[in-house]
Amino acid sequence: MTVRDEIQICEKPALTPELREQLILEHLPQVKLIARRIHERLPVSVSLDDLISTGVVGLIAAIDRYDASHDVKLKTYAEYKIRGAILDSLRGLDWAPRQQRKRAKLIESAIAALEQQHHRMPAEEEIAAHLGLSIAEYQDWLSEARGLTLGSLENAGTEEEGCDLLRYLADSDQDWPSQIVERSELERLLAEAIEKMPNLERTVLSLYYYEEMTLREIAKIVDLHESRISQLKSQAILRLRSYMQKRWPQHRS
Repeated sequence: MTVRDEIQICEKPALTPELREQLILEHLPQVKLIARRIHERLPVSVSLDDLISTGVVGLIAAIDRYDASHDVKLKTYAEYKIRGAILDSLRGLDWAPRQQRKRAKLIESAIAALEQQHHRMPAEEEIAAHLGLSIAEYQDWLSEARGLTLGSLENAGTEEEGCDLLRYLADSDQDWPSQIVERSELERLLAEAIEKMPNLERTVLSLYYYEEMTLREIAKIVDLHESRISQLKSQAILRLRSYMQKRWPQHRS
């Protein structure tokens, strides 16, 4: 019987120092995996070791507060606490210069303008031309946008007036008719946006978010450099943000 099994068969187990330490060691790989996935989306100036240390704090909090009687697996609860601790720590850092945010918004605006003009999602070359940039310069902008897309699928609006899309996804206790309709519409719009993307960007999103692969693993599959995969992922997220901003109202009754 593993330590995890021992905890799950007890309603409220007494955590001895030895049991607590063993649980921490068992879940360290989970902390490192979550930290690495978040770090992939941040500038290189952000320390992975710092994210892991913060994640361990979240893990310890999860272990100390875990109650098996709530019918939630420790691994699931720990993931929530680990990710939350890391994201909370990042909110206190000024790791995204104003110029990077401005450039990301310019890319979104260019995508929106070209989509309206051509009635389709623009190609990378068209976006670069619209911004008056060479392809190399535009790809540098995309590389700088790494990290700015952190959590951006939850926020389809501006920094100040963002629309939290996740608040429209009701849990099982809140499946009211109005929320079911809004959730269905949101899912339809996201699927529609993804379907219109270039195949390579769609593949990158699928492998990253659904298959939970790292950028390095995706790079090997599609035979591109990891930095290029990062650019394509940033561009795909900015496309989604631009698409949703026009079609998902900022304020809904």
